[in-house]
Amino acid sequence: MREPHPSLADTEASVYWLDDPARPEQLPSLGGDLSADLVVVGGGYTGLWTALRSVERYPGSSVVVLDAGSCGDQASGRNGGFVSASLTHGFGNGITRWPSELELLDRLGADNLAAIGATIERYGIDCHWETTGELDVALAPHQLAELAEVAQSMRDHGHQVELLDQEQTRRLVDSPAYVGGLLDRTGTALVEPARLAWGLRRACLEQGVMIHEASPVTRLESSGGAVVVHTAHGSVRAGRVALATNAFPPLLRRLKLMTVPVYDYVLMTEPLTTEQLASIGWSGREGVGDSANQFHYYRLTLDNRILWGGYDAVYYFGSQISRAREQAMTTHQLLAQQFFETFPQLEGLRFSHRWGGVIDTCTRFTAFFGTAHQGRVAYATGYTGLGVGATRFGADVMLDLLHGEDTERTRSQMVQEKPLPFPPEPFRYAGITLTRHALDQADRNQGRRNLWLRTLDRMGLGFDS
Repeated sequence: MREPHPSLADTEASVYWLDDPARPEQLPSLGGDLSADLVVVGGGYTGLWTALRSVERYPGSSVVVLDAGSCGDQASGRNGGFVSASLTHGFGNGITRWPSELELLDRLGADNLAAIGATIERYGIDCHWETTGELDVALAPHQLAELAEVAQSMRDHGHQVELLDQEQTRRLVDSPAYVGGLLDRTGTALVEPARLAWGLRRACLEQGVMIHEASPVTRLESSGGAVVVHTAHGSVRAGRVALATNAFPPLLRRLKLMTVPVYDYVLMTEPLTTEQLASIGWSGREGVGDSANQFHYYRLTLDNRILWGGYDAVYYFGSQISRAREQAMTTHQLLAQQFFETFPQLEGLRFSHRWGGVIDTCTRFTAFFGTAHQGRVAYATGYTGLGVGATRFGADVMLDLLHGEDTERTRSQMVQEKPLPFPPEPFRYAGITLTRHALDQADRNQGRRNLWLRTLDRMGLGFDS
């Protein structure tokens, strides 16, 4: 292996967000047999929102959360902290898949984003919530042309967005790589992701939710009009079960081919000096993403570090998930190189942390929902890297389904439809690898999509992070 990039020389191989003195102590594992009205499997955002929304919507109900490790330790504590109003993995995906109900989905998404902010305020969650908006930047002329089309379509559907030329974009965030951008001032907030998870965990405990960590669930069993959720050292019997395992192996056989686990990699810089920050501007502190197929996302933290992630979404043969996959020096070196190509004026800046995490992706790029065990079990999965905000919506969908409630959410096509499954191995790995190669070639060829990508487009399939 070649020598590490100089900026990575002293980098800690750990998650910046989780390396925090505010991190709570792990709660005891489940030991023995319990009963509850609702069992939630998984203590990330989806599971914690489901538990909290359950006690808010159905006062007096008993709720138990079971997490295999510690709440918020996986994708919920490792992501970039972009909280999007979009429930459809962006406007483009939404208008392509559900054009007739996009107005409804946009309204539900805006309401959901506002409710997250209100919840953070109501429970006093210390997670540095910032309603910054988001800047999509074009790195090539064809990307700017595509952003212009998106901007017009968004305006036609009532969104207030601004198409920016090169000079206007660089006044917001100064990079010689930019040729233009699209600014949405209202559709995105930023948050410290692990602190949001820990705040939701605390709110759940304060509202009477029982949480057991270090309690991996081994199986579900229907029994006498209820479902028994088994762990190695105990069980919980409940009338309703919500599955929030996301990228990890599902407890339902029907979901085995519906998602794949993908590793996303991230770098965090040391804090910028006043002079370094002035050299790039960024006074609006917008979340930023570029418009390539293999894209980067980046943002400022409370102490003016830059989180820089994305680009190299990696699927490992056989849907492998392991701690060893959380570090990938080849990818981290590539990210470091690309960082300084974007911000050459920051040459000499060091990265303090590097990490990776596994997310769940599906062929339609956005979460899907359903029930099992005669309606007593509900699931929400497939968020595809844009779930910080959408998980609250997913929690309410699961509760609607479990309680048989007829709502705008459950009547929507997005909730009623399922994505197409991925093929089994080895075809899965071959298809994903071919798709990643084709996306890379499209980025290098003025956005032209080859026959393989055009075929996937016609079938409504894809692979994305």
